[in-house]
This record gives sequence, C-alpha cells and structure tokens, in this order.
Amino acid sequence: MLGVGQKFPDFELKAVVTTDPKTAFKTIGSNDDAGRWKVVFFWPKDFTFVCPTEIAAFGKLNGDFKDRDAVLYGASTDTEFVHLAWRQNHPDLKHLPFPMLADTKRELTTALGILDKDEGVAQRATYIVDPQGIIRFAYVTDLSVGRNPQEVLRVLDALQTDELCPCNWKKGDDVLKAA
Repeated sequence: MLGVGQKFPDFELKAVVTTDPKTAFKTIGSNDDAGRWKVVFFWPKDFTFVCPTEIAAFGKLNGDFKDRDAVLYGASTDTEFVHLAWRQNHPDLKHLPFPMLADTKRELTTALGILDKDEGVAQRATYIVDPQGIIRFAYVTDLSVGRNPQEVLRVLDALQTDELCPCNWKKGDDVLKAA
C-alpha cells in the first residue's frame, strides 16, 4: 500500500457529478484541481449498508473541506452507471457535492495497493494529498467498519498548520514548539 510521503498515482477516471443522466458524467483526472489539497476516499461497493453512511457524512462536511481549499473525491470499483443509479435511488446520496469516481479497471486501487484480494473491490481507504500530489495521510479500515470524516477533517487541519500537533489536537488549539 502506498503511504505517507509517496506520490499519489496519476489517474483519469469517469465520474458521476449529478443525478441527471444528461449531465451526470465527467472525466476527472489527477491534474484537475491542481495546487489544492485532495481528500480521496474509497468504499468497497455501491448499494451496500456502511458505505452510504460514510459518503453522506463526507458530503455534509464538503463545505468545511472547501473552506480549507480541499476537494473531495469519492471512489469505488463500481461503474459510473452503477454510481448514477445509486445516487438516483438513495435519498442520502441524491445531492452529493463531490464526484463519485469509477475505478472500473481497478488501475488506481491497484496502484495504491488497496485492491482487496479476496473481494476484488477497493478497501475502505482514505488519503489526504497535499497540493504537490504527495500523500500526507493514509487510513484503511476493515471492509465492515466505517470511518470518521470528522477525524479526516481534523487531520487535514493539523497538516495545514505545518506545525507539530499533539494527540487530539483540534483547529484553534496550541501547537507544540520544539525546544
């Protein structure tokens, strides 16, 4: 698995950006949103149970990520058509403010080392990528365990201070000063 300090792989994937079939599809690549922080999170499968709770929670925090000059990208190995159907049919996903990337060839998940060998799907992974394309945070949970988007936001805040941040540090708290 790629980790902190490594370059996030280049990618170009189809994505779903709306629920309207006429405007739903867009190609998004690693050069989009250049110079900005990126939070890229993966879920195993569409039309499941844990995944929509996380996706909706990230969606509710989209404005907070935007305030920090960060863009959200959600991704799975499902097709863009499955993403569209899920968004159209799940009430918590209809108005998502970020794209759902379709890594159907499993190129990005393979390059990151997060393709689950037993299930053939993306592991439940989250990356924070700095404006230079370097991974600054990598987090993976078991396929059955949801993550905490508030914690991802807290870590982004800490990374953006470019300072030493103690355990449980929150935005506005004092940072540590090296002696």
